[in-house]
Amino acid sequence: MGSQLFRTKSVDQLIAGTQESGYRLKKVLGPWSLTAMGVGAVIGTGLWALTGTAALGVSVEAPSIWRAPVLDLILHGAEASGIYGRPGAGSAIALSYFLVAIACGFAALCYAELASMIPVAGSAYTYSYATMGELVAWIIGWDLVLEYAVSNMAVAVGFSGYLNALLENLGFPLPEWLSEPVFRAGEATGAVFNLPAFVIVMILTMILVVGIRESARANNVMVVIKLGAILIFIFGAARYVSLDNLRPFAPHGAQGVLTGAALVFFAYIGFDSISTAAEECRNPQRDMPIAIISTLVVCMVLYVTVALVLGGIVPFFVQADDGEMVPNPIYENKEDAAFAVALKAVGLGKLEYLITVGALLGMISSILVYQMGQARIWFAMSRDRLLPDFFSRVHPKYQTPYVSTWIAGIVVAIPAGLWDIGDLAELADIGTLFAFSLVCVAVLVLRRKRPDLKRGFRVPFMPVTPILGILSCLILMSSLPLRTWGRFFVWLALGLVIYFSYGRKRSTLHQPE
Repeated sequence: MGSQLFRTKSVDQLIAGTQESGYRLKKVLGPWSLTAMGVGAVIGTGLWALTGTAALGVSVEAPSIWRAPVLDLILHGAEASGIYGRPGAGSAIALSYFLVAIACGFAALCYAELASMIPVAGSAYTYSYATMGELVAWIIGWDLVLEYAVSNMAVAVGFSGYLNALLENLGFPLPEWLSEPVFRAGEATGAVFNLPAFVIVMILTMILVVGIRESARANNVMVVIKLGAILIFIFGAARYVSLDNLRPFAPHGAQGVLTGAALVFFAYIGFDSISTAAEECRNPQRDMPIAIISTLVVCMVLYVTVALVLGGIVPFFVQADDGEMVPNPIYENKEDAAFAVALKAVGLGKLEYLITVGALLGMISSILVYQMGQARIWFAMSRDRLLPDFFSRVHPKYQTPYVSTWIAGIVVAIPAGLWDIGDLAELADIGTLFAFSLVCVAVLVLRRKRPDLKRGFRVPFMPVTPILGILSCLILMSSLPLRTWGRFFVWLALGLVIYFSYGRKRSTLHQPE
């Protein structure tokens, strides 16, 4: 049993598995489609909803140790400021975005090497199988299922909110009982179902079943439009920027910057989903590294610029009568709509419509790519017989993993119609950071065990780069609340029960015939 748990699949085995009859996916993606797919996945709810939330912070009336970041508890114990809520980053949210990009950059370089060397669907799951064995591969695959599912639920709920806001401004609001979550913070809202969240997921699932080329084309159009909306915001609002509004830059110091970084990390989730499409890439050795690194650079520049412009036109923090710096009252209860508030404050309210359209398209493209990534994780795990065989069925006409795509759509769409995901975005963050750290470990292991393998891209400054990637991920993980860690461990425990009771016995390593 012990030998099976840590037995690896060779790279040759993994690649050979992609050529088996009934498992072949269509190779149609090039570097531009992959980059657009990455940008489409990354720029979405994170930018539009979390920038203001992370900058302004959250205070709570009932202090709780479970709300405090783990790093804060380690350094300050019972005096941890996070017990009373999450300190805001202020204008330094731009620095938070930059630091997260650096942390993701180390992981992105590792992803680029592995994706160019192992062009197989499954992303970090497949890389772990090739380096650290079946048990670790299962853990990371189960973790990725959580990441993509929870992320998409959150984005779908955000899409519904933005769509209803747009319709309300146009004079055609949807009834609340049909456009609000049924449950919010554990309490019934009186709504029956969040129909827009459900419908958008199922429509995009249909597109993904029809074909990867069609999905990529639809995504390309949405990416162009939403990038145009972002650039219009930047250049339209830039003339209202005042440096005085950016002071104090970091009202809560390093703790606020790190806590903000841990939250806005959600805004970068998605660039790793490019690697899940490696099996459908025409020239993965060249195109995967280009797409992964280009996606991260483009998104980092846009995020930092947008954050500086937003804080520069309306300050996140102002001075109270007692001299203390407090969150700007103009944003009260509207933290997730900070862009609309700031634009109206400087007389640019008409741009709100454009921002809303850009946000909606950003969310649609994010859902599209996340659903594609989630289905391919299930496809890869099923092909290894760790999940039921029907997950790896390929459509005879469209050559897409249609069963896993439909199931992934239903699994995301129904909860998105019922619940307000809320702070589960933090759960997606911790799962992704865990995956990133294992990808960095995988590069170190393969460089030592298989230095002979052909690599289309090589991580520079070995072994410093992957080690810095691991440390960066651990720091961001420790900046998440203690309750997020608790939920994450519960999810992993559930996954281990399924593996030992089902997956281990059916695995291709256990039953190679």
